Amino acid sequence: MQRIEHVYINGEFVTPHGQEWFDLHNPSTEEVIGQVRLGDEHDARRAIAAASAAFRTWSCTTRDERIAALKRMHKAVAAREDELMDAIVMEYGAPSERGRWMATYPADVIAQAIDALEAFVFEEQAGSARVILTPMGVAGLITPWNSNAGFICNKLATALAAGCTAVVKPSEMSAMQTRIVTEALHEAGLPAGVFNIVNGRGDVVGEEIARHPDIAKISFTGSSAVGQHLVTAGAATMKRVTLELGGKSPTVVLDDADFAGIMPLVLQAGFMNSGQACIAGTRILVPRRRLAEFERIAKDAVSHVKSGDPRDADTAIGPMVSARQWERVQHYIRIGVEEGARLLAGGEGRPDGLRAGWFVKPTIFTDATNQMRIAREEIFGPVLTVIPYDDEADAIAIANDTRYGLSAVVLGQDLERCERVARRIDAGRVLINTLAHEPRAPFGGFKHSGLGREMGRWGMSAYLEPKTVLMAQG
Repeated sequence: MQRIEHVYINGEFVTPHGQEWFDLHNPSTEEVIGQVRLGDEHDARRAIAAASAAFRTWSCTTRDERIAALKRMHKAVAAREDELMDAIVMEYGAPSERGRWMATYPADVIAQAIDALEAFVFEEQAGSARVILTPMGVAGLITPWNSNAGFICNKLATALAAGCTAVVKPSEMSAMQTRIVTEALHEAGLPAGVFNIVNGRGDVVGEEIARHPDIAKISFTGSSAVGQHLVTAGAATMKRVTLELGGKSPTVVLDDADFAGIMPLVLQAGFMNSGQACIAGTRILVPRRRLAEFERIAKDAVSHVKSGDPRDADTAIGPMVSARQWERVQHYIRIGVEEGARLLAGGEGRPDGLRAGWFVKPTIFTDATNQMRIAREEIFGPVLTVIPYDDEADAIAIANDTRYGLSAVVLGQDLERCERVARRIDAGRVLINTLAHEPRAPFGGFKHSGLGREMGRWGMSAYLEPKTVLMAQG
């Protein structure tokens, strides 16, 4: 059993002031596999002080110096891919294909930050003035459990590329991944205090980051409720914020779509990351006149989707991350039945043959309306809701009738029509006949799905303030 008993402050692994130990579980077996000692407010303040001191020097480094540091980070993190993969499967339960992507992604996003930094324009002329983009200061980076290592590296690499220093509050539920990433980043040999990583609870370490006057910016990925709280808590010290929050993303199936051909995309969009994804396409909008046909094909397709041991090559859906998350998903399945939706596949309980582990049956509801709770609230599990629509205008209206606006998928054969529909959907990203990711493009959401954008030059800009310099003409 692993005991993770250090946090990383000012270039050193140190014993935290905090005394609480948090149990780590294997979600496939429900067994306790480790413990992590959590930091407290005192540890957060030490980390913020270290980052503040380091900012004075790091903010003055050249582009080339930052690129060199990021390249060392990339090399060190990439070398830990296999170790990271093992931790992801053990403490998170990601199936092998998803787990491998999650293990390679941390190094990939550092490489993408290097590309963004190499091309970034920090100064430009605006009439007679010079506009200089300057780093904000210390960034507080708060990451979720559904892709912890990747979020640490993405947020941190971008902040450092912009010239900021950072305090990272990772999910305490992902401490094994955090340990591996922290050790790799330490090996990269960055100056002391440039980055600091403190395991701890959101209402303790996260709250200190949100309220401390020496934190200039917060970047948070997680629930909309916590994001709203961070905006409120940070307002007293005028913190800048980037929030990537929840979603209830629509998959709009147009009436000319080949249902058999698109069904793998429909299910992959909804069940990605075992359904524990903010971008998951959990509302499936289907033309009413072809609903019975869609149901028939979907029911057959989902019968081949396996929920089970993530180490098995044919597993598509792993366990929920915790008992609490499993109970949440079960609760929403019961709500769907009570609301009058019809179960097309799945339902309550574990998949057949599984007596332990936080596994959920791949579940699809139909005969649903967009006013049902299963269509309006983020479930964060492999539960999809099929909603019929009458025509294109009705489909767009249903897609936009949500408090969220993170992502969407449009599927159809007429590409001009697909793009027309995509342009009318209120979402930060709309994918047409694909689930591909473009790291050079901005990522983030409309409405309650967040504020600001990550990735590419937009992500870099979020850590910079424009300064106008105007000189008297001789």
